[in-house]
Amino acid sequence: MRYIKYLFALMLVAGLTSCEKFLDVNDNPNSPTTAPLTGLLGGVTYMTGMNMYYAGNQVSYYTQYLASPNPGSPIDVYDLVDASTTWTNIYDNMTDLYDMDNMAAEVGATHYQGVSKIMMAIHLSLLNDIWGDAPYSKAFTLDNPTPPYDNAQDLFNNALSLLDEGVALLQNSNTTVALSNTLDLIHKGDVNAWIRTAYAIKARLLNQLSKRPEYNPTAILQALSNAYQSSTHDAQLTTFNVRNPWAQVAVNNAGLLLDGWLSKNFVDAMNGTTFGVFDPRLPLITNLTKFGDYRGTRNGGGRVGDGTSNEESVLTTTGVYSSTNSPLFIATYFEMKFIEAEVTLPTDPARAYDAYLEGIRAHMDKLGVPAAERDDYLNHPDVAVGAGNLTLQRIMDEKYKAMFLHPGTWTDARRFDYQYTGFQLPLGAVLPTYIRRMDYPSVEKTRNGANVPAVSDLTSRLWWDQ
Repeated sequence: MRYIKYLFALMLVAGLTSCEKFLDVNDNPNSPTTAPLTGLLGGVTYMTGMNMYYAGNQVSYYTQYLASPNPGSPIDVYDLVDASTTWTNIYDNMTDLYDMDNMAAEVGATHYQGVSKIMMAIHLSLLNDIWGDAPYSKAFTLDNPTPPYDNAQDLFNNALSLLDEGVALLQNSNTTVALSNTLDLIHKGDVNAWIRTAYAIKARLLNQLSKRPEYNPTAILQALSNAYQSSTHDAQLTTFNVRNPWAQVAVNNAGLLLDGWLSKNFVDAMNGTTFGVFDPRLPLITNLTKFGDYRGTRNGGGRVGDGTSNEESVLTTTGVYSSTNSPLFIATYFEMKFIEAEVTLPTDPARAYDAYLEGIRAHMDKLGVPAAERDDYLNHPDVAVGAGNLTLQRIMDEKYKAMFLHPGTWTDARRFDYQYTGFQLPLGAVLPTYIRRMDYPSVEKTRNGANVPAVSDLTSRLWWDQ
């Protein structure tokens, strides 16, 4: 985190102060002392995608996409776990985004500013969704190596403001530096694409307020109208240092470092057990077991065999989410369609039904489901229920499947009070009910402990979940 790294920097500066004037003669004006904007853009876009993975990998056990192969694993049973890696990666990238914003402002590179603000909003939403209160307003300057915590609701409102500011900056045609089309690893320098992404994130955040009195369907629909209109607009990361990180999980598992085991809840939702219809996306995600079927692992129960005999379904090195070059989804068209379906259901069931079907169709097309299998699924009576029979339950059950491994599902799960069809507490859960938040990581308690809020109960609800 920047405010920790600066402790060392302050000591270093103090030691060199007396030599400052002498050393000035060796300054090379042609050698930049800060990373160029384009270099920062490559780093922050890469890590924005990666942080969706880190957050998703952390919470996918709570949403029962994944299950530990070990019985009673802490992350399966709602025991305390340490998310220091996720926290650190989020703050490291926020530090770079802060720097990129300031550097861009100094030279009038408004498009770089706009992009930095949009990605900062994405990171603030991750902090707000997982932990609640977090350092922000005083977290990135030398003045506060141990900064105070901002209120979670303020973080949320800051994220919304940053999205609006980002759009305004991107619409400024007088930028002094054009976005790099090679080092922008999310949208390849496409300004309009970033504007659409800002509105997509805004729609997601506004819909997160579904339990709150300020929930505003009109504002959500306005944001959706300016967001993605097809899957070609999706915000995703497809460039990796070595391979997609979920592919590394699959490689590790194939090498008997057991990981990436699919939850029984998710597999049953796909294999016909829960809904009575087989989902053609499942063979593109995971493996057939030695029994010729698809079997998940019960959260909290652990594996049934030794882990080497192909008795349960796992992420594979050829899966659409876990092959070497599989994309990491940040925000997508199919997510927007499910948001539209949810928002319009009370007032316009016909529009909601069209959006619901389009969300399923778009996700299947994204994953490469053959058209005939896709259409068979969409026409199944348990899916094609008609506008008059469409329910929020049906929308959320389908959105759950489409948002596989995305951290946003944990937000949905809590908004929906975990009422997914077939969802149940993990075996041996240490909490009496579903988990609602995470505790702060050890890296933060160690370095900024005086400011870390006390968390006494992981079932306590964050402000937007009440």
